[in-house]
Amino acid sequence: MKKIIAITGCPTGIAHTFMAEAALKKAAAKVGVEIKVETNGAAGVKNPIESEDLHDIYGVIIAADKDVSPDRFNGLPVLEVPVKQGVKNADELVKRIIEGDVPVRGGDAIQSSNQTQSSSQTQSVATSSSNESFSRQIYKHLMSGVSHMLPFVVAGGVLIAISFLWGIYSSDPQSEQYNATAAMLMTIGQQAFSIMVPVFAAFIASSIGGKPAMVAGFVGGLLANVTGAGFLGGIIAGFGSGYLIDFLVKKMEHMPKQYEGLKSIFLLPIIGTLVIGVLMINLGVPIAAINNGMMEFLSGLQDANPVLLGIIIGMMCAFDFGGPVNKAAYVTGTLLLAEGNMYFMAGVSAACITPPLVVAIATTLFKRAFDEEERTAGTICYVLGATHITEGAIPFVAKAPHHVIPIMMLASSISAVLSFLFAVQVPAPHGGFLILPVVSEPMIWVGCILAGSMVGAVIYGFYRLMQMKKLVVQKA
Repeated sequence: MKKIIAITGCPTGIAHTFMAEAALKKAAAKVGVEIKVETNGAAGVKNPIESEDLHDIYGVIIAADKDVSPDRFNGLPVLEVPVKQGVKNADELVKRIIEGDVPVRGGDAIQSSNQTQSSSQTQSVATSSSNESFSRQIYKHLMSGVSHMLPFVVAGGVLIAISFLWGIYSSDPQSEQYNATAAMLMTIGQQAFSIMVPVFAAFIASSIGGKPAMVAGFVGGLLANVTGAGFLGGIIAGFGSGYLIDFLVKKMEHMPKQYEGLKSIFLLPIIGTLVIGVLMINLGVPIAAINNGMMEFLSGLQDANPVLLGIIIGMMCAFDFGGPVNKAAYVTGTLLLAEGNMYFMAGVSAACITPPLVVAIATTLFKRAFDEEERTAGTICYVLGATHITEGAIPFVAKAPHHVIPIMMLASSISAVLSFLFAVQVPAPHGGFLILPVVSEPMIWVGCILAGSMVGAVIYGFYRLMQMKKLVVQKA
């Protein structure tokens, strides 16, 4: 009996990955088709696809926003989509795979000794090595870097935040607040923070050019730190390293196989590191100027017009619920946090926490407007919101995005604006309400978030009631 193979993965590996897995399994069960789903989550790869799983299959669904090694499915019918499509349009994806409305992924199929593919799966195709657009590939490479960087950001940020429990200057030996434990936590946290750009650049490079590109990417990221080029420099180092090594590998394809070790261990790392090193040293200063200018603009806007900044941040965080626009706001907050600006992160975190709380409160206050399954999911959103997992709102937003997204953007903007107006400081980049002990004004911050969430919940609840009444009228 034919089955479907699927792979899911999101940048954080926390929410979208497993929501897409559940949606695809549910969609396959509806049509009575067996499915195996590999998840690329924060804890690593679970339920991995083996070569024997590729016997007698309809095809492969890759719903991922990061590198999940898709080349292993070259020569097979593969449907590559963003992870959010796996959540929202699982039924359609399963239908397309079953009906064969799927392109064959370019490249040579990887055959194992006991693997036999059907003729449709082994046919040669004159396509590129990927069916994705260039912009989509760029996004996936970028998110692969973000995915690997985030654990360093969270670990470092939280440890730095905990060190502040002894006082804001508790790590300074010259201060009366000095505490040895706080100083140790600060040192560890700063080291984790300092490596986030090199890791970010290395895994962008790896996503493009494979393991040989990691060395040049990592060194380029280190030089971005040294020159002050920061996150922007990391992006240039990562993409530069990846595409450089990819180019060199193609040019060295015809080298005799006995030189394979020399190529991968000696030539590629040295050439890649030299070229990217020279590039970053020469570009570091101008990139640093751009980077600093951007940070100063945002910091200045925070002081000059916190309302406008809060609206911008709120709209960005609630626009795509963990997608690239949301991540842009979050990464900016993280970078400013590394510079010692704890006010900006307060607004970003508040805006990210709000959407799932909007859903949770709405399902509590307007029970009639939601079915039993939605009310259960809404209850879970209390936990997701409180722990800074914006993606918890996606199943509700997906049902009417053009109506619900503006509501969420309004709610998040209110939370962010209030956080800026009350000058709340949040020294940790993640954790939601778990980091309240280190927030400068914890109760005020919670109040800011609840105010935005309550406004959004009331508007969303009335919207759902109106939709319910329309359905009743239509049925009558």
